[in-house]
Amino acid sequence: MCQFDTSANRVIDEVIAARRTNRVFLPDIPPKEQVSEIIRAGLAAPFGAAAVGGGGSRYFRQFFIFSNESRSISIAGGLMFEKMEEMAKDLSDQMEENPGMSETAGTFAARLDMIKTMGFVPGVGNAPYFIVVAERKGFPPVGQQSIAHCLENMWLKATALNLGFQLVSLTAQMGSEPEFCRLLGIEPGEFELNGCAVGYPQEKLPPSVRPPAGDVTKWLE
Repeated sequence: MCQFDTSANRVIDEVIAARRTNRVFLPDIPPKEQVSEIIRAGLAAPFGAAAVGGGGSRYFRQFFIFSNESRSISIAGGLMFEKMEEMAKDLSDQMEENPGMSETAGTFAARLDMIKTMGFVPGVGNAPYFIVVAERKGFPPVGQQSIAHCLENMWLKATALNLGFQLVSLTAQMGSEPEFCRLLGIEPGEFELNGCAVGYPQEKLPPSVRPPAGDVTKWLE
């Protein structure tokens, strides 16, 4: 039986337990070196090698960092807010045509309405850094699953650095938007996208509540 490092095991347990979603950030700017550490953690994540192997002169996974109060974050935020409004209208029209959708889509529709009232996309412009992760599309289409692994690594590293982290899932809808892709310097439709916000959290959140593993586990014979 292989020996394992008990101290490393304890640390990873502590980091996983401390990982939370932060939605309110301090204005203080974390050092770029720490952001680079988060990017390196993302690069170490697994990916769909059979899907992206070979082609392209650029590495299949790219990172784009927007700093708060920059010209580019203002443009990105405006484009993403327009996309959110478009999504909200489409969903509202669908729910009007099919009232039964309200049971499943009502919570998400309310979330979009709340963002409209706020006037900005959370995580884009209200955190020191907005980071877009791009994964070159391939076959089979597993780009979003691959990005999820990448973001989880980044999230755990940010937690270990005592930084706050928030997923910005609307980013996934921007991969075919010409103006947004032009801002990143990529071709529309070439990459899957997703994103996150990073900064110092305004408050330390309590541990999340999860059921005991035994309550949700079935051992098969």
